[in-house]
Amino acid sequence: MAQRKLGQILVDLGYINDDQLWDILEEQKQSPGQPIGQVAVRMGLVNQRQVTEALANQWGMPVINLEETNIPPQVLEIVPQPMAEMYRIMPVSIKNNVLTVAMADPQNVGVLDDLRNFLGHEIRGAVSSQADVEAAITRYYADREESIEDVIEQLSTDEDSEKRIRGYDLASDEEMSDSQPIKKLLNMVMLLAIRDQASDIHFEPFEDEFKIRVKADGVLYEMVPPPRHLANAIVSRIKVMSNLDIAERRLPQDGRIELNVGGNNVDLRVSVLPTLFGEAVVMRVLDRTVVALDLNKIGMDPVTLGKFRALLKRPNGIILVTGPTGSGKTTTLYSALNELNDTETKIITSEDPIEYDIEGIVQVPVNPDVGVTFANVLRAILRHDPDKILVGEIRDYETAEIAVQSSLTGHLVFSTLHTNDAPSAITRLRDMGVPAFLITATVEGILAQRLVRRICSECRTQFSPSDELLLELQLPLATARKYKFYYGKGCARCNNSGYKGRIGLYELMLISDEIRDAVAAESSADDIRVVARQQGMSTLREAGLKLIFDGLTTIDEVVRETVLEDVE
Repeated sequence: MAQRKLGQILVDLGYINDDQLWDILEEQKQSPGQPIGQVAVRMGLVNQRQVTEALANQWGMPVINLEETNIPPQVLEIVPQPMAEMYRIMPVSIKNNVLTVAMADPQNVGVLDDLRNFLGHEIRGAVSSQADVEAAITRYYADREESIEDVIEQLSTDEDSEKRIRGYDLASDEEMSDSQPIKKLLNMVMLLAIRDQASDIHFEPFEDEFKIRVKADGVLYEMVPPPRHLANAIVSRIKVMSNLDIAERRLPQDGRIELNVGGNNVDLRVSVLPTLFGEAVVMRVLDRTVVALDLNKIGMDPVTLGKFRALLKRPNGIILVTGPTGSGKTTTLYSALNELNDTETKIITSEDPIEYDIEGIVQVPVNPDVGVTFANVLRAILRHDPDKILVGEIRDYETAEIAVQSSLTGHLVFSTLHTNDAPSAITRLRDMGVPAFLITATVEGILAQRLVRRICSECRTQFSPSDELLLELQLPLATARKYKFYYGKGCARCNNSGYKGRIGLYELMLISDEIRDAVAAESSADDIRVVARQQGMSTLREAGLKLIFDGLTTIDEVVRETVLEDVE
């Protein structure tokens, strides 16, 4: 049943009349995206209490006055502070396993589903104003600020749980995975990882310990490990949340957890792997709000960006993006397709897996188990009249051959390769068996890229590097000393790492006539690199030097991500 409009409910309740509603709607057009209730409050036509009552009426929920409500301590135990803050909710009461929570935004119904998944309780929503929810969180959680270390200490002292779990009894695992401390620990790990914009969460069993590590900005950070005997219970809880078989411990399993954190969709891809000492789990965190699919925001310098945009306007040909796993290739390609995405252009992709869904683009998941390979999908795609095609990765001759044929028949094809730099992509295609004359006829440009950590802006500090450190950049000392160098001292904002966020290094090789001649002569990657440098290509190392001199990253980061051979 369609929801009644909030404006009409305000009229029905007698808080505004029809003329005032029209005024509110006109005012809302000037500030799109702002809820109608807040517009009405800003205009002074209603107060916050009346808007809260109308929202409750709209969603069939009771109104709760948090200032007059006494919340018992056992309810606060169920919902950790990070969860209350991120979802903008306040737990109020629990009865017969039904937890009532006051919501600042009842329109975000996905919150109730997330809380059911996280907490394992049935959830009942109630409505309160955002100011009241925030005040209640501050009031009730002020003396109860709990860290992951506190939860782990609580678990470590629970002797009863250790006795029950030692025998690896499946029934005990299931019982423990449903226990409040296990849920709380896992909830805090996941929510803190999402808040810190982590890309992966690793749960790793070893003989004497169970490690939890979180990857942020491409680097793993270890958390305080929970007691070893709880490994099975934690993994079982993850399996329950991702709808996997908790009884199956011999085979790898894949699942997903879909969340709606703070109004944003977050996807957790779960992979379970049997190891010598139990099951290891990795969660890949896919958060659209962290990744801006916009070429202007990926850190490409204006000159390279201009050349890359010119490539995107080619009517046909192959554009390759190369680099190791985790170097941002997918983000670059998604950003390019997002820019090309309009009503006149048919774009189809084949990916393994599909990381982000983009409105207006047909995306096909690869599934080799049932014969849906890149090559097979690419053949089928050509029968769907595409203008632009993305092949997730060219892994073999068959896929390369169809990509070449697709470009020859008038399509613009995007794909990725795993090579160290742009010139090496030519030799990789040659090694796969693609003839040189087809490479020169189809490949239009190759973009190599890396990601380096960005110095935290809060604790950036100038320093004078040692001669040994400068020599690693392969620059004359006299030249290097002309520049200023920075590093991050470490602060609360960057978790004392000195880095916050990442920025890209890019090396764009446009296939000119001179490079085509070198490819046709079957020159080595080194020879092709020399020709490309003469044609004006900037290397990854040079891109890194520019970021160092601009004070955006450190010498260590650039040396770690780029090779010495980049500079002749």
